[in-house]
Amino acid sequence: MNMRQQLVKTVESILAQDERLVLLLGDIGVFGFRKAFKSFFDRVYNIGILEQSTISLAAGLSMESLIPVVHTIAPFIVERCLEQLKIDFCYQKLGGNFISVGSSYDYAALGCTHHCPGDVGILKNLPGMEIILPGTAGELDILFRQVYANNNPTYFRLSEMQNSAEHKVNFGKAEVIKQGEQATVIAVGPILDAVIAACKEIDATILYYTTVIPFDADTLKKNAVTAKIILCEPYYSGVLSSEILHAMNPRPITLECIGIPYKMLTNYGLAADHDDCLGLTSSKIREKIVEFIYA
Repeated sequence: MNMRQQLVKTVESILAQDERLVLLLGDIGVFGFRKAFKSFFDRVYNIGILEQSTISLAAGLSMESLIPVVHTIAPFIVERCLEQLKIDFCYQKLGGNFISVGSSYDYAALGCTHHCPGDVGILKNLPGMEIILPGTAGELDILFRQVYANNNPTYFRLSEMQNSAEHKVNFGKAEVIKQGEQATVIAVGPILDAVIAACKEIDATILYYTTVIPFDADTLKKNAVTAKIILCEPYYSGVLSSEILHAMNPRPITLECIGIPYKMLTNYGLAADHDDCLGLTSSKIREKIVEFIYA
């Protein structure tokens, strides 16, 4: 089961259990939620290509003690709706769930209009916004159930890419995948498999983060045995740099950031082609890690 299929299953289950939940779609996932439209016709709506208005509508629902879930493609829910997320939700401290697909370039063949490697960095600048990157469909189910009703604005970044193994994740907590002595490698969400493969036979600690914000500083401080830290992110690189520096302060560290280079993505092809071009395959991540540790 992929993450989008899991989203349908999870949301339909909660719709049946929690009458406060209201689903708003941006002309995406309409077929997937076809059963929900029939079973919960008064709480499932396809608003259409009106993303900014949909966020404001969701804020109104939240003000009435309902729990909105908004789902559409990443650039349209994040970049197009930034002002509404900022003012309607974060400024007014309202709860809501914003679920994207397509980041960073899952819809690679559709070009720049459907790319969104900047979503996590953008939303990190909105005080109060929680950011979650599940690595598997099962982790999405766990994390969504944990936080959907916590009265905070929360962004869930779904990916077409999944890790091969599911972990017992908890909101706001990192998982220790393995421990080593030469460096600490932070893997965010669905990039974990590539990081594990890259670190094979490398004596490094691997920490797995599915919650980006709030950042789990304690797990990093407890497990970073050396000053060398490598941050691997499936979006524009370096987004969590400040969180890592604050977590390790006053210890001096050397930080290497591996992620999508900060540039416009103009190539076409499959997502895997972009990974190869941008150096995000396991072999190329390994080259960067080895150079950083042993140089």
